[in-house]
Order: sequence, then C-alpha cells, then structure tokens
Amino acid sequence: MPPVSVTIITLNEAEHISSAIDSAAWADEVIVVDSGSTDDTVALAERKGARVSTRAWNGYVDQKNHAAALAANDWIFSLDADERIPPALASEIQSLLQAEPSRRGYRVPRVTFHLGQWIRTTDFYPDYQTRLYDRRAARWEGCYVHESVRVDGAPGRLRNDLQHHSFRDLTDQVTRLNHYATLAARQMYESGRRASALALLLHPPPGFLPHYLLPRGVLVRSLGLVISLVNAYGVFLKFAKLWEMRRNRGDS
Repeated sequence: MPPVSVTIITLNEAEHISSAIDSAAWADEVIVVDSGSTDDTVALAERKGARVSTRAWNGYVDQKNHAAALAANDWIFSLDADERIPPALASEIQSLLQAEPSRRGYRVPRVTFHLGQWIRTTDFYPDYQTRLYDRRAARWEGCYVHESVRVDGAPGRLRNDLQHHSFRDLTDQVTRLNHYATLAARQMYESGRRASALALLLHPPPGFLPHYLLPRGVLVRSLGLVISLVNAYGVFLKFAKLWEMRRNRGDS
C-alpha cells in the first residue's frame, strides 16, 4: 500500500488547524508549511503531531509544491486548513491505495458548509478538486488565483465528499470575494485582458443564472438566490477591478 502524506499550508489558522489535522489521522504523516502565523497555528499543529516548517509566502502554487517536496512519500493529499477529510473519504482513499492506483491523480467532490447548512446546489457543489496525487507525475500550477494540480494523464474521481468550512458568514464571504477579485483582476491585467462596459454588463449574468437554475439552486429558494447573486457580484467585482487597474495606468 503506497503511504500518503497530507500537506497543509497555513497562515493564522488557529481556528481550524487542529480539526484539519485530526481528520488526517489516517495518513502516514501530516506536514504543515506555515508562512508566518502570529496566532497559535504552529503550536497547535506541533501539539497534534504534524511536522511543521516555516517559510515566507511566495504564492499558493509555490507554497503547495514546496509542501509536497517536503513529504516523505510520493502520494500526497493536499488539504486546506478549513477542510476536513471525513471517515468515508479516508476509507475510500485507503481502499484505492491497497495497490498502486491506475491514475496519477484523483479529483474529490467538495461540499461547503455555509449559512447554516451543507450546500449541495448552485456552483458550490460538487466543486471537484484534484487533491490526491502522485508528486512524481503531478504538480500545482497557476498564477495568483485558481491554482490547481496538473496530472500527467487523465485524473480519476473519488465518490465521497471533502468537507469545506469556508466562510463564517456573508460578511466573511464578501471580504474574501474582494480579496480574490483583486488577485484575479491582476492576473487578467497581466495577461492582457480588458474590461469594457460591455464586459461589465455581460459577464455577471452567467455567474448567476446557470448556477441558480441548472444545479437546482432554485429549489433551495432564498438560499440559492443569495448564493448565486453573491457569485455574480464576485464576477462583476473582478472585471470592475480590472477596469480600474487599466484606468489608473492610463491604458483603459
């Protein structure tokens, strides 16, 4: 059975890190790469038995690849501090790894707890993420946002959910949307994208209607409406920030 290392990158995750590490107790080791926490993240991680390394922040992709490089094992499960590996998913991974897997990476459905319940509608679900991978044939790629694991060959899929405790409330969600919109706008700006008035008008609606109507967001009524509208706002904010960047630099 190929051994597995669980890697977690952190910055001020004292609220989550203990539960994240507990959920990875089935793994052969847990590695935490911290980028300068000022809370109790490091102490809590060490208390839980994780191997902790401190490293200056150089972006999501570089930090996650560095964490994988520190691992004693080639098979990696990359876990965010606000995620949990429930027993059903852990058992599925262990069963898969009873022999050498046929694929070099596996996508996991992720379910988010938000606004008082698990969200299994809108664009929140199944939100597949490639998290289990062989570092000899897979690596993190991307720029400022939307980093992902690129696998040599087609990845497989796992059935059981990875649990995500992403937002405390709507205020927290909007604050994060603002942060990610800034990063996304910077990424688009550096790739030469523009944000015309037409783009500001046309991009947000696809962030609302398909996610509200097609994945049954409408069935959860006001909950689906709120989630889909906030998603559309995030799309608008991304393009508005791109427009602002070009305007401020005189190249709009």
